[in-house]
Amino acid sequence: MPEQPFPSIFNRGHIAFLVTALAALASAAVGLFARQQIAELLLLGGLGALFVLTGTLGSDWCQRFTSQRVVYLYFAIQVLLANAIIFIGREQSLVALILFPLAAHGVMMLSSRGGYLLGALLVVTALVSFGALESGRLISTVVGGLALAAGVVFSMGFTRVAVRANIARAEVERLNLELATANRKLREYAAQVQELAVANERNRLAREIHDSLGHYLTVINVQLEAAGQVFEHDPQKAVAAVRKAQSLAQEGLTDIRRSVAALRSAPLDNQPLPKAIEDLVAELQASGMVTQFRVEGDLLDLSPQVELTLYRAAQEALNNVRKHAHASRADVVLTAMPDRLRIVVSDNGVGGKRTDGGFGLLGVRERVKLLGGTFVAQPVSNGGFEFVVEVPT
Repeated sequence: MPEQPFPSIFNRGHIAFLVTALAALASAAVGLFARQQIAELLLLGGLGALFVLTGTLGSDWCQRFTSQRVVYLYFAIQVLLANAIIFIGREQSLVALILFPLAAHGVMMLSSRGGYLLGALLVVTALVSFGALESGRLISTVVGGLALAAGVVFSMGFTRVAVRANIARAEVERLNLELATANRKLREYAAQVQELAVANERNRLAREIHDSLGHYLTVINVQLEAAGQVFEHDPQKAVAAVRKAQSLAQEGLTDIRRSVAALRSAPLDNQPLPKAIEDLVAELQASGMVTQFRVEGDLLDLSPQVELTLYRAAQEALNNVRKHAHASRADVVLTAMPDRLRIVVSDNGVGGKRTDGGFGLLGVRERVKLLGGTFVAQPVSNGGFEFVVEVPT
Protein backbone atom coordinates (compact mmCIF):
# COMPACT_ATOMS: atom_id res chain seq x y z
CA MET A 1 0.00 0.00 0.00
CA PRO A 2 1.22 3.55 -0.60
CA GLU A 3 1.77 6.24 1.95
CA GLN A 4 -1.68 6.81 3.40
CA PRO A 5 -2.84 10.41 2.99
CA PHE A 6 -4.19 12.25 5.93
CA PRO A 7 -7.96 12.80 6.20
CA SER A 8 -7.71 16.51 5.43
CA ILE A 9 -6.14 15.80 2.03
CA PHE A 10 -8.67 13.11 1.22
CA ASN A 11 -11.60 15.37 2.11
CA ARG A 12 -10.23 18.11 -0.08
CA GLY A 13 -9.71 15.38 -2.68
CA HIS A 14 -13.46 14.72 -2.63
CA ILE A 15 -14.10 18.33 -3.57
CA ALA A 16 -11.54 18.25 -6.39
CA PHE A 17 -13.00 14.93 -7.59
CA LEU A 18 -16.52 16.33 -7.72
CA VAL A 19 -15.54 19.57 -9.45
CA THR A 20 -13.47 17.85 -12.13
CA ALA A 21 -16.00 15.07 -12.76
CA LEU A 22 -18.90 17.52 -12.99
CA ALA A 23 -16.92 19.69 -15.41
CA ALA A 24 -16.30 16.69 -17.67
CA LEU A 25 -19.93 15.56 -17.44
CA ALA A 26 -21.23 19.07 -18.11
CA SER A 27 -19.04 19.38 -21.20
CA ALA A 28 -20.35 16.10 -22.59
CA ALA A 29 -23.96 16.92 -21.65
CA VAL A 30 -23.85 20.26 -23.47
CA GLY A 31 -22.73 18.53 -26.66
CA LEU A 32 -25.38 15.82 -26.42
CA PHE A 33 -28.12 18.33 -25.68
CA ALA A 34 -27.08 20.45 -28.63
CA ARG A 35 -27.37 17.42 -30.90
CA GLN A 36 -30.71 16.41 -29.37
CA GLN A 37 -29.32 13.04 -28.28
CA ILE A 38 -31.69 12.68 -25.34
CA ALA A 39 -31.20 8.95 -24.79
CA GLU A 40 -27.42 9.34 -24.67
CA LEU A 41 -27.87 12.36 -22.38
CA LEU A 42 -29.94 10.31 -19.91
CA LEU A 43 -27.44 7.46 -20.08
CA LEU A 44 -24.62 9.94 -19.48
CA GLY A 45 -26.45 11.30 -16.43
CA GLY A 46 -26.89 7.83 -14.95
CA LEU A 47 -23.30 6.80 -15.58
CA GLY A 48 -22.05 10.13 -14.29
CA ALA A 49 -24.06 9.84 -11.07
CA LEU A 50 -22.77 6.30 -10.54
CA PHE A 51 -19.21 7.47 -11.24
CA VAL A 52 -19.48 10.31 -8.71
CA LEU A 53 -21.06 8.15 -6.00
CA THR A 54 -18.51 5.40 -6.49
CA GLY A 55 -15.69 7.94 -6.48
CA THR A 56 -16.72 9.45 -3.15
CA LEU A 57 -18.28 6.60 -1.17
CA GLY A 58 -16.21 3.85 -2.76
CA SER A 59 -12.94 5.66 -2.11
CA ASP A 60 -13.92 6.01 1.55
CA TRP A 61 -14.59 2.28 1.73
CA CYS A 62 -11.20 1.57 0.20
CA GLN A 63 -9.59 3.74 2.86
CA ARG A 64 -11.55 1.99 5.60
CA PHE A 65 -10.98 -1.56 4.39
CA THR A 66 -7.35 -2.22 3.50
CA SER A 67 -8.11 -5.28 1.34
CA GLN A 68 -6.40 -5.06 -2.05
CA ARG A 69 -9.36 -6.80 -3.66
CA VAL A 70 -11.67 -3.95 -2.65
CA VAL A 71 -9.24 -1.39 -4.09
CA TYR A 72 -8.83 -3.28 -7.37
CA LEU A 73 -12.59 -3.71 -7.69
CA TYR A 74 -13.08 0.01 -7.12
CA PHE A 75 -10.66 0.98 -9.88
CA ALA A 76 -12.05 -1.65 -12.29
CA ILE A 77 -15.53 -0.20 -11.89
CA GLN A 78 -14.33 3.37 -12.21
CA VAL A 79 -12.20 2.73 -15.29
CA LEU A 80 -15.16 1.08 -17.04
CA LEU A 81 -17.48 3.93 -16.06
CA ALA A 82 -14.96 6.60 -17.11
CA ASN A 83 -14.43 5.06 -20.54
CA ALA A 84 -18.17 4.60 -21.05
CA ILE A 85 -18.65 8.29 -20.26
CA ILE A 86 -15.82 9.24 -22.63
CA PHE A 87 -17.32 7.10 -25.37
CA ILE A 88 -20.77 8.66 -24.98
CA GLY A 89 -19.41 12.23 -24.83
CA ARG A 90 -16.56 11.72 -27.28
CA GLU A 91 -17.62 14.72 -29.37
CA GLN A 92 -16.40 16.96 -26.55
CA SER A 93 -12.67 16.66 -25.79
CA LEU A 94 -13.11 18.08 -22.27
CA VAL A 95 -14.91 14.90 -21.29
CA ALA A 96 -11.41 13.44 -20.85
CA LEU A 97 -11.20 15.42 -17.60
CA ILE A 98 -13.10 12.51 -16.04
CA LEU A 99 -9.81 10.60 -15.94
CA PHE A 100 -7.86 13.11 -13.87
CA PRO A 101 -9.52 12.61 -10.46
CA LEU A 102 -9.35 8.87 -11.01
CA ALA A 103 -5.60 9.17 -11.61
CA ALA A 104 -5.33 11.19 -8.40
CA HIS A 105 -7.11 8.45 -6.47
CA GLY A 106 -4.61 5.98 -7.84
CA VAL A 107 -1.77 7.97 -6.29
CA MET A 108 -3.52 8.06 -2.92
CA MET A 109 -4.74 4.47 -2.79
CA LEU A 110 -2.21 2.37 -4.73
CA SER A 111 1.49 1.74 -4.48
CA SER A 112 3.83 3.73 -6.69
CA ARG A 113 3.97 0.94 -9.26
CA GLY A 114 0.21 0.46 -9.11
CA GLY A 115 -0.34 4.16 -9.64
CA TYR A 116 1.86 4.20 -12.73
CA LEU A 117 0.11 1.12 -14.14
CA LEU A 118 -3.28 2.74 -13.53
CA GLY A 119 -2.14 5.91 -15.32
CA ALA A 120 -0.99 3.90 -18.32
CA LEU A 121 -4.26 1.95 -18.34
CA LEU A 122 -6.28 5.16 -18.26
CA VAL A 123 -4.37 6.64 -21.18
CA VAL A 124 -4.62 3.48 -23.30
CA THR A 125 -8.32 2.91 -22.67
CA ALA A 126 -9.08 6.57 -23.29
CA LEU A 127 -7.16 6.42 -26.56
CA VAL A 128 -9.26 3.46 -27.55
CA SER A 129 -12.45 5.35 -26.72
CA PHE A 130 -11.36 8.46 -28.57
CA GLY A 131 -9.85 6.38 -31.39
CA ALA A 132 -13.26 4.98 -32.24
CA LEU A 133 -14.31 8.53 -32.99
CA GLU A 134 -11.11 9.52 -34.75
CA SER A 135 -10.98 6.50 -37.05
CA GLY A 136 -9.02 7.43 -40.10
CA ARG A 137 -7.52 10.52 -38.43
CA LEU A 138 -4.36 9.13 -36.88
CA ILE A 139 -2.59 12.44 -36.31
CA SER A 140 -5.48 13.94 -34.35
CA THR A 141 -5.77 10.76 -32.29
CA VAL A 142 -2.05 10.76 -31.45
CA VAL A 143 -2.00 14.45 -30.56
CA GLY A 144 -5.09 14.08 -28.43
CA GLY A 145 -3.66 11.00 -26.75
CA LEU A 146 -0.41 12.74 -25.90
CA ALA A 147 -2.31 15.68 -24.43
CA LEU A 148 -4.42 13.24 -22.43
CA ALA A 149 -1.30 11.42 -21.18
CA ALA A 150 0.27 14.73 -20.17
CA GLY A 151 -2.85 15.65 -18.21
CA VAL A 152 -2.93 12.29 -16.40
CA VAL A 153 0.77 12.53 -15.53
CA PHE A 154 0.32 16.09 -14.25
CA SER A 155 -2.67 15.07 -12.14
CA MET A 156 -0.77 12.16 -10.60
CA GLY A 157 2.36 14.22 -9.97
CA PHE A 158 0.46 17.11 -8.41
CA THR A 159 -1.47 14.75 -6.15
CA ARG A 160 1.70 12.97 -5.03
CA VAL A 161 3.32 16.29 -4.14
CA ALA A 162 0.20 17.40 -2.26
CA VAL A 163 0.02 14.13 -0.31
CA ARG A 164 3.68 14.26 0.65
CA ALA A 165 3.41 17.92 1.62
CA ASN A 166 0.45 17.13 3.84
CA ILE A 167 2.30 14.20 5.43
CA ALA A 168 5.28 16.47 6.09
CA ARG A 169 2.99 19.15 7.54
CA ALA A 170 1.36 16.62 9.83
CA GLU A 171 4.79 15.37 10.91
CA VAL A 172 5.87 18.92 11.70
CA GLU A 173 2.70 19.46 13.72
CA ARG A 174 3.34 16.21 15.59
CA LEU A 175 6.92 17.21 16.34
CA ASN A 176 5.79 20.67 17.46
CA LEU A 177 3.27 19.04 19.78
CA GLU A 178 5.94 16.74 21.19
CA LEU A 179 8.28 19.71 21.62
CA ALA A 180 5.59 21.72 23.38
CA THR A 181 4.86 18.76 25.65
CA ALA A 182 8.55 18.32 26.39
CA ASN A 183 8.93 22.04 27.15
CA ARG A 184 5.94 21.90 29.48
CA LYS A 185 7.40 18.91 31.30
CA LEU A 186 10.77 20.65 31.53
CA ARG A 187 9.12 23.70 33.07
CA GLU A 188 7.34 21.44 35.54
CA TYR A 189 10.59 19.66 36.39
CA ALA A 190 12.38 22.99 36.75
CA ALA A 191 9.68 24.20 39.14
CA GLN A 192 9.98 20.97 41.13
CA VAL A 193 13.78 21.29 41.25
CA GLN A 194 13.45 24.89 42.41
CA GLU A 195 11.01 23.88 45.12
CA LEU A 196 13.32 21.08 46.17
CA ALA A 197 16.29 23.43 46.24
CA VAL A 198 14.36 25.89 48.40
CA ALA A 199 13.32 23.08 50.73
CA ASN A 200 16.90 21.79 50.95
CA GLU A 201 18.22 25.27 51.68
CA ARG A 202 15.56 25.75 54.34
CA ASN A 203 16.53 22.43 55.94
CA ARG A 204 20.20 23.35 55.79
CA LEU A 205 19.60 26.66 57.51
CA ALA A 206 17.51 24.91 60.15
CA ARG A 207 20.29 22.42 60.80
CA GLU A 208 22.90 25.15 60.91
CA ILE A 209 20.88 27.12 63.44
CA HIS A 210 20.20 24.02 65.51
CA ASP A 211 23.80 22.77 65.45
CA SER A 212 25.43 26.15 66.03
CA LEU A 213 23.16 28.65 67.73
CA GLY A 214 21.22 25.94 69.57
CA HIS A 215 24.42 24.62 71.10
CA TYR A 216 25.52 28.05 72.29
CA LEU A 217 22.10 28.91 73.71
CA THR A 218 21.96 25.61 75.60
CA VAL A 219 25.36 26.15 77.21
CA ILE A 220 24.56 29.81 77.99
CA ASN A 221 21.32 28.73 79.69
CA VAL A 222 23.24 26.19 81.79
CA GLN A 223 25.76 28.84 82.87
CA LEU A 224 23.06 31.35 83.79
CA GLU A 225 21.16 28.74 85.80
CA ALA A 226 24.36 27.87 87.63
CA ALA A 227 24.97 31.55 88.33
CA GLY A 228 21.49 31.92 89.78
CA GLN A 229 21.95 28.94 92.07
CA VAL A 230 25.27 30.11 93.57
CA PHE A 231 24.71 33.87 93.49
CA GLU A 232 23.76 34.24 97.20
CA HIS A 233 26.48 32.13 98.83
CA ASP A 234 29.24 32.39 96.18
CA PRO A 235 29.01 35.65 94.18
CA GLN A 236 32.45 35.23 92.59
CA LYS A 237 31.49 31.86 91.12
CA ALA A 238 28.25 33.38 89.86
CA VAL A 239 30.16 36.22 88.19
CA ALA A 240 32.48 33.67 86.54
CA ALA A 241 29.47 31.75 85.20
CA VAL A 242 27.93 34.96 83.85
CA ARG A 243 31.21 35.93 82.15
CA LYS A 244 31.39 32.44 80.66
CA ALA A 245 27.86 32.86 79.36
CA GLN A 246 28.83 36.26 77.92
CA SER A 247 31.84 34.71 76.19
CA LEU A 248 29.70 31.96 74.72
CA ALA A 249 27.17 34.51 73.52
CA GLN A 250 29.95 36.40 71.73
CA GLU A 251 31.22 33.19 70.13
CA GLY A 252 27.72 32.30 69.01
CA LEU A 253 27.20 35.75 67.52
CA THR A 254 30.50 35.48 65.65
CA ASP A 255 29.54 32.05 64.35
CA ILE A 256 26.14 33.27 63.14
CA ARG A 257 27.73 36.28 61.43
CA ARG A 258 30.18 33.98 59.69
CA SER A 259 27.34 31.75 58.47
CA VAL A 260 25.32 34.73 57.21
CA ALA A 261 28.37 36.11 55.44
CA ALA A 262 28.94 32.76 53.77
CA LEU A 263 25.33 32.75 52.56
CA ARG A 264 25.45 36.29 51.20
CA SER A 265 28.84 36.24 49.54
CA ALA A 266 29.94 34.59 46.33
CA PRO A 267 33.53 33.76 47.34
CA LEU A 268 34.71 32.66 43.91
CA ASP A 269 33.45 35.68 41.99
CA ASN A 270 36.29 37.33 40.08
CA GLN A 271 39.04 35.40 41.88
CA PRO A 272 40.71 32.03 41.38
CA LEU A 273 40.20 29.09 43.71
CA PRO A 274 43.63 29.33 45.44
CA LYS A 275 43.00 32.98 46.35
CA ALA A 276 39.59 32.14 47.82
CA ILE A 277 41.11 29.36 49.93
CA GLU A 278 43.88 31.72 51.07
CA ASP A 279 41.17 34.01 52.45
CA LEU A 280 39.75 31.09 54.46
CA VAL A 281 43.22 30.27 55.78
CA ALA A 282 43.77 33.92 56.73
CA GLU A 283 40.59 33.85 58.84
CA LEU A 284 41.88 30.84 60.76
CA GLN A 285 45.30 32.47 61.19
CA ALA A 286 43.60 35.56 62.60
CA SER A 287 42.13 33.39 65.37
CA GLY A 288 45.67 32.50 66.51
CA MET A 289 46.11 29.09 64.87
CA VAL A 290 49.19 28.46 62.73
CA THR A 291 47.84 27.59 59.29
CA GLN A 292 49.68 26.95 56.04
CA PHE A 293 48.35 26.59 52.51
CA ARG A 294 50.14 25.40 49.39
CA VAL A 295 49.29 24.37 45.85
CA GLU A 296 50.95 21.42 44.15
CA GLY A 297 50.80 21.04 40.38
CA ASP A 298 49.37 23.31 37.71
CA LEU A 299 45.73 24.28 38.01
CA LEU A 300 44.11 24.44 34.59
CA ASP A 301 40.71 25.92 33.83
CA LEU A 302 38.19 24.39 36.20
CA SER A 303 34.45 24.22 35.93
CA PRO A 304 32.47 26.40 38.37
CA GLN A 305 31.00 23.27 39.97
CA VAL A 306 34.43 21.82 40.71
CA GLU A 307 35.77 25.11 42.10
CA LEU A 308 32.75 25.67 44.34
CA THR A 309 32.82 22.09 45.63
CA LEU A 310 36.50 22.32 46.60
CA TYR A 311 35.97 25.72 48.18
CA ARG A 312 33.04 24.52 50.29
CA ALA A 313 35.04 21.45 51.29
CA ALA A 314 37.91 23.61 52.53
CA GLN A 315 35.51 26.01 54.27
CA GLU A 316 33.64 23.28 56.15
CA ALA A 317 36.81 21.39 57.04
CA LEU A 318 38.45 24.55 58.49
CA ASN A 319 35.27 25.34 60.41
CA ASN A 320 35.42 21.84 61.84
CA VAL A 321 39.03 22.38 62.85
CA ARG A 322 38.14 25.68 64.51
CA LYS A 323 35.23 24.18 66.46
CA HIS A 324 36.43 20.73 67.46
CA ALA A 325 40.12 20.11 66.85
CA HIS A 326 41.69 21.89 69.84
CA ALA A 327 44.66 22.16 67.51
CA SER A 328 47.57 24.56 67.29
CA ARG A 329 48.32 23.95 63.61
CA ALA A 330 46.41 23.21 60.41
CA ASP A 331 47.58 22.54 56.86
CA VAL A 332 45.70 22.88 53.59
CA VAL A 333 47.11 21.29 50.42
CA LEU A 334 45.50 21.65 46.98
CA THR A 335 46.96 19.14 44.50
CA ALA A 336 46.37 19.11 40.74
CA MET A 337 46.73 15.71 39.07
CA PRO A 338 46.25 14.80 35.39
CA ASP A 339 42.63 13.75 35.73
CA ARG A 340 41.50 14.97 39.15
CA LEU A 341 41.98 17.48 41.94
CA ARG A 342 42.56 16.77 45.62
CA ILE A 343 42.30 19.00 48.65
CA VAL A 344 43.51 17.86 52.06
CA VAL A 345 42.85 19.71 55.32
CA SER A 346 44.74 18.27 58.29
CA ASP A 347 45.48 19.37 61.86
CA ASN A 348 47.42 18.26 64.95
CA GLY A 349 44.43 18.31 67.27
CA VAL A 350 42.45 15.52 68.84
CA GLY A 351 41.57 12.50 66.74
CA GLY A 352 38.53 10.31 67.04
CA LYS A 353 35.18 11.03 65.48
CA ARG A 354 35.07 14.69 64.58
CA THR A 355 32.14 14.97 62.18
CA ASP A 356 29.61 16.79 64.31
CA GLY A 357 26.50 15.75 62.40
CA GLY A 358 25.91 19.25 61.01
CA PHE A 359 24.58 19.83 57.55
CA GLY A 360 27.77 21.46 56.28
CA LEU A 361 29.92 18.35 55.89
CA LEU A 362 26.92 16.37 54.71
CA GLY A 363 26.35 19.01 52.03
CA VAL A 364 30.00 18.75 50.96
CA ARG A 365 29.70 14.97 50.77
CA GLU A 366 26.64 15.31 48.52
CA ARG A 367 28.37 17.90 46.30
CA VAL A 368 31.38 15.62 45.87
CA LYS A 369 29.18 12.62 45.10
CA LEU A 370 27.37 14.55 42.36
CA LEU A 371 30.73 15.17 40.67
CA GLY A 372 31.72 11.51 40.93
CA GLY A 373 34.40 12.21 43.54
CA THR A 374 35.27 10.89 47.00
CA PHE A 375 35.14 12.41 50.48
CA VAL A 376 36.99 11.01 53.51
CA ALA A 377 37.12 12.41 57.06
CA GLN A 378 39.27 10.34 59.42
CA PRO A 379 41.87 10.49 62.21
CA VAL A 380 45.53 10.02 61.25
CA SER A 381 47.94 7.57 62.87
CA ASN A 382 50.26 10.19 64.41
CA GLY A 383 47.40 12.16 65.97
CA GLY A 384 45.16 14.81 64.56
CA PHE A 385 42.57 14.58 61.84
CA GLU A 386 42.32 15.04 58.09
CA PHE A 387 39.66 15.75 55.50
CA VAL A 388 40.39 14.52 51.95
CA VAL A 389 38.29 15.41 48.91
CA GLU A 390 39.02 14.24 45.36
CA VAL A 391 36.99 15.20 42.30
CA PRO A 392 37.55 14.49 38.60
CA THR A 393 38.43 17.41 36.34
